[in-house]
Amino acid sequence: MAANFIKKIPAEFCCLLSGMVMPLAFAPFNFWPVSIAATAILFYLSVDRTPRQGFLCGYLFGIGMFGAGVNWLHISINQFGGMSLTGSLLVTMVLVLFLALYPALTILGGKRFFSSRGSTVYLFSLAVLWILFEWLRAWLFTGFPWLQIGYAHADSPLSGLAPVTGIYGTGLAVTVSSCLLVLLARRGTIKRFTVLLVLLCLWLASWVLGRMDWVGPSGSDISVALIQGGIPQDMKWQPQFRRQGFELYLELSEPFWNRDLIVWPETALPVFLSHSNAYLEEIETLRQRGGGSLLLGIPVDDPDTGQYFNSALLLGSELFVYHKRHLVPFGEYLPLKFLLGRILNFLEIPMSDFTPGKSVSPVFDTGVFRVGISICYEATFGSEIIQAMPDAEFLINISNDAWFGDSLAPHQHLQMARMRALETSRFMLRATNTGITAIIDNKGRVIRRAEQFNPAAISDRISLYHGLTPYAATGDIPVIMLCMLVLLLLRIRKTEII
Repeated sequence: MAANFIKKIPAEFCCLLSGMVMPLAFAPFNFWPVSIAATAILFYLSVDRTPRQGFLCGYLFGIGMFGAGVNWLHISINQFGGMSLTGSLLVTMVLVLFLALYPALTILGGKRFFSSRGSTVYLFSLAVLWILFEWLRAWLFTGFPWLQIGYAHADSPLSGLAPVTGIYGTGLAVTVSSCLLVLLARRGTIKRFTVLLVLLCLWLASWVLGRMDWVGPSGSDISVALIQGGIPQDMKWQPQFRRQGFELYLELSEPFWNRDLIVWPETALPVFLSHSNAYLEEIETLRQRGGGSLLLGIPVDDPDTGQYFNSALLLGSELFVYHKRHLVPFGEYLPLKFLLGRILNFLEIPMSDFTPGKSVSPVFDTGVFRVGISICYEATFGSEIIQAMPDAEFLINISNDAWFGDSLAPHQHLQMARMRALETSRFMLRATNTGITAIIDNKGRVIRRAEQFNPAAISDRISLYHGLTPYAATGDIPVIMLCMLVLLLLRIRKTEII
């Protein structure tokens, strides 16, 4: 009945609408079944289309998905980048039109190379191609992994795959589920039973994997406090508010100096390290009184080279510094600067010309704990976070999502950080300027959370873990190689599968 209803609606409109509802599967809505249903509709409608029609269906789906799901990009460009609203919307539209090519090419690839092998082979090729194009999107032009389909399932039974296969294996289970739903709508009674059995086995296996413990506790825990200043982005970098913001962080930290670790967010101290001695001395006096450690975000300048780094500084028995390695294009550095240098004239974003840090281990070992550090955007890349494994006993991500205002972005970013906790089976501490500051346990569950946009502090004890999950040991390569192998087998197959 549902299939007949869909047939009565113009396919192009139905694909656009399906894409527009796709973001409902992600945070803050978390209606994860939407991701399966929306993708299934796209796959179903593409079966009987020509390659050109299939490409259009995929492209409209992508426009709907990214247009509704990442339109928040214009906020930082307009409000904090100095560009007019019209210009910021135009830039965002161009990016959406580019991102929409990925689902469009997924459908086109399936139609060009697999549709002649039968509808089943074609559908499974779409499931695999979807993941391969998500992987491509995560590294091409430095990567944009937002709205990867696996993230929608941080709370579904498929999340059990995350510590084994990572985000791409989880996503593959989603797209395969979509294919199986399409087959249920197209196959006879006997074959429907087979399809349903495969679907149930996939979800049952994922649920069982989610109940397994892949790493073990190290036998100790630590007390932590996360501080959220709630300072508006348009005030944060103004020199006249610098002291006021610093005192706010000291005030919020006052009850927690006896904790093992206090975490301030990205660029919590908006002054270059070379000019921060007075601030750091004041912090040290208070920190030594409590005896714990404090991690804060601060821009670091190198007077000898003239380079700037977006960095995390850990104050404790020793001093540790980590420079952010994966920078945000246009926000933190200008790609092809020799060609696009004039754009810097109107960006007007403070510190918009950072240098990426060297590829070193992102682990701080204080003698009390070993922690893996990431800054903002880096938490969206599972392959980078696992570089801290197995040494890191827990993870920290400091961020500043104030750039994106009251939009979907901070919620989506938190969901991605939760997936990193799932993939590594480690606690994740996420400290942000305006939210969402949260303590995430080793199962990806938020156990403490600060109210967004308000000054706040949250505190708890967290367990430390050791060992490697299968995903942390192997990374993305096994799933990507599996996808390529499946594509090869589907390509040479000449008959239906089911």
